Amino acid sequence: MDWKLHAASLAARATHPLSPWWGPVTDIPRHLLVPRWFTPGAHGWTVVDGPADEESWAAAAYADTTLVTRLGPVHADQAVSGQTVTGLPTSSSTLPSLVVSMLEHGRLAPGLRLLDVATGSGYSAALACHRLGDEMVTTLDVDAYLSKVAAERLERIGYRPDVVTADATADLPGVFDRIVSMVSVPRIPASWLRGLAPQGRLVTTIAGTGLIITADKTPDGGAIGRVEWDRASFMSTRAAVDYPPQLDELFAASGEDGEVTLSPFPVLNVMQAWEVWSMLSLMAPGIEHRTGTDDSGGRLAWMLHPDGSWARARTAPGENTATVHQGGPRRLYDLLDEIRWRWLEHGELPVYGARVTISPDGETTLSRGGWAATL
Repeated sequence: MDWKLHAASLAARATHPLSPWWGPVTDIPRHLLVPRWFTPGAHGWTVVDGPADEESWAAAAYADTTLVTRLGPVHADQAVSGQTVTGLPTSSSTLPSLVVSMLEHGRLAPGLRLLDVATGSGYSAALACHRLGDEMVTTLDVDAYLSKVAAERLERIGYRPDVVTADATADLPGVFDRIVSMVSVPRIPASWLRGLAPQGRLVTTIAGTGLIITADKTPDGGAIGRVEWDRASFMSTRAAVDYPPQLDELFAASGEDGEVTLSPFPVLNVMQAWEVWSMLSLMAPGIEHRTGTDDSGGRLAWMLHPDGSWARARTAPGENTATVHQGGPRRLYDLLDEIRWRWLEHGELPVYGARVTISPDGETTLSRGGWAATL
């Protein structure tokens, strides 16, 4: 495999020749960090073994795409070939252009100490080591197996950062000039502020949204920054080997009639509408979205919440409205429609470009144009 040729092609898609990240992307053999990964199918996921087909291995490893490496507690390294695996992705090797973008938001430079949150395959740590030097990089993951194999593979390709197994929301293993997270958090952990050096900078995404937050530490121990106009979404932090189970029982209950209304808008795939999805998640965190099509071609959408609230909407073929059924303590679809009205009335939603103020205990407030939300 002429991996250097593939890596140069990846660099052309993930960055540009004048970027300080061009060298790291062209010099790092990503395929050696991701020897096995999962691909989705109609009934679940199956594992792909890279060394068994080097051409496919190179095509996947040097594509600017995310490779899922863990489903629930099952890592691709340990999966049985040909066996279908079901579950939610719990680790991946993120698409390189997004990794580079997050590192760029960190404004890294030689001499700065970096905490790379969510080691995963180790690719982001490798890029950072190439740029900053091994001794300036600490990478952290909650999963001991991920940490172990990432450390081994990083050493094999010539990088030796400090690899730590720990909960990203607990006390950090040191003080850092930069914290760049490749995992989403519901709000900024207070431990990050304690572990951030004076005038340090943190970069992360907010769970359930497409919002990238960048913030610089202030003398009072908090931080001030903004929601970038860029967008990204990562898996959320977890303390266990898997995420909580999906709301299948509530999904079954959503087949009831409930309270019936008519929405003036057609069914929307909320998670593909970044502004709407992000604002909805800030106002009602924890909503699980599902979509589908019925036998007559009608478009369907469900909204499910752990508090027992649910909504089901259908737009009939050729129609531009939706029949909505709702139940539980809150009317989730009404909230969605309020956001969509605001979107139409103002031409945008206030989430992107919002000012971010973080108190020393991690309370995070987003504000713009008279709107505010506190996490």
